[in-house]
Amino acid sequence: MLPEITPQHLKERLQKGEELHLIDVREPAEWAICHLGGELIPLADLPKQAARLDRQKTTVLLCHHGLRSAQALNFLQQRHGFTNLLNLKGGLHAWALEVDPDFPVY
Repeated sequence: MLPEITPQHLKERLQKGEELHLIDVREPAEWAICHLGGELIPLADLPKQAARLDRQKTTVLLCHHGLRSAQALNFLQQRHGFTNLLNLKGGLHAWALEVDPDFPVY
């Protein structure tokens, strides 16, 4: 089963000040429209960047609807042995619908 976090639960954890590493796997043009901060690593670049990621931090993977971030999560788990990963369920689109109605959608 894919480890997921709902937009509301992510919001709560961020508000509590939990140290979460946010990795957005969308493309730079999408990031320019909207983002939650964190780090932009497009999905195609992830294989080259995986070795430098901190395995100790809880990492939340983000994308538009949650599909690319799920692919990234599976890749990091299966190929690199990461265990502290969460996929944002429904992606940033769900964040806009459920948490922040002012967050840009596209």
